[in-house]
Amino acid sequence: MGTISGAAVPGGVLAFDAGNSKTDVALVSADGRVLGTARGGGFEPHVIGADAAVAGLEPLVRAAAAAAGLTLGDRPLVQQISACLANADLPIEEERLSAAFERFGWAESVYVTNDTFALLRSGVDEPRGVAVVCGAGINCAGLLPDGRTARFPAVGRISGDWGGGQQLAEEAFAAAARADDGRGPDTALATALPAHYGVPSVPALIEALHLGDIPYHRRLEAGPVLFQVAAAGDPIAREVVQHQAEEIVTMAVVAMRRLDILDEPTDVILGGGVLTAGHPLLMETVIRLLNAAAPKAVARVIDVPPVVGAALLGLDHTNAPSDAHLALRSAYAPSPAA
Repeated sequence: MGTISGAAVPGGVLAFDAGNSKTDVALVSADGRVLGTARGGGFEPHVIGADAAVAGLEPLVRAAAAAAGLTLGDRPLVQQISACLANADLPIEEERLSAAFERFGWAESVYVTNDTFALLRSGVDEPRGVAVVCGAGINCAGLLPDGRTARFPAVGRISGDWGGGQQLAEEAFAAAARADDGRGPDTALATALPAHYGVPSVPALIEALHLGDIPYHRRLEAGPVLFQVAAAGDPIAREVVQHQAEEIVTMAVVAMRRLDILDEPTDVILGGGVLTAGHPLLMETVIRLLNAAAPKAVARVIDVPPVVGAALLGLDHTNAPSDAHLALRSAYAPSPAA
């Protein structure tokens, strides 16, 4: 049944996919047309607070509205905000962020959840399945049409997490250091990492990392080196890749078990930089382990922008017809090759 709306875009959705490194915004009509988009920097409410973080989104909302011929004076802009946000890991964080969005009055209704749900919804035709994101960190979420979810706090080691680009880099550096000084077994990482960073030895690499001569953000470069060394057959590097694959599958299997769909056909959507990089050893191991634990599950790596999933969740909340969902997906479909 349709909803009577006083919004500038009746039945419309303002969708946010806000990650640690970038934020995408899409203003979508009730029939699934994309009226305006904008992109900005990372979203860090855990650093600057919920109110300041949401306030930082205002220029993006303004830009998306302008593309649709609207201004922020036209409030509410839409019926529904659908905000899928990094660092919205705990219920209290979602509550604080929801309150911050409500104070800005951009929509009649606000829905806030973790950005893993955007990845999940972008990869399925109905709100059903499991998603694992493995980027700088790792997280997992499951969702069923009746609204039941399975999720993890995903705030690092204190919540039991293992993996993602940051930890893979740390494991690579540690293995190289221990091989060099005799505390651990030999590994090709002890030569590959210094060579990658342009220093003569592991001790020189440790010094450069510790003193900041190699900028902190470059530490993530050790992850691809780890995968290269593993692909060449190094047993220590392969052990780390195996551990990462096991964690990815464990999260997916636990989410399916909690939703009681472990023995049912289930889409397992994979995303994040570590997974979308397509490292063959990692992907082959993930598929093999998942097939053994959940034979009816089907894993797929998705490269659709997660903001599509955020907008689809918004259309779910407004009870938009299926044609609107199809129109939205078509707007973001890859262009055919020339």
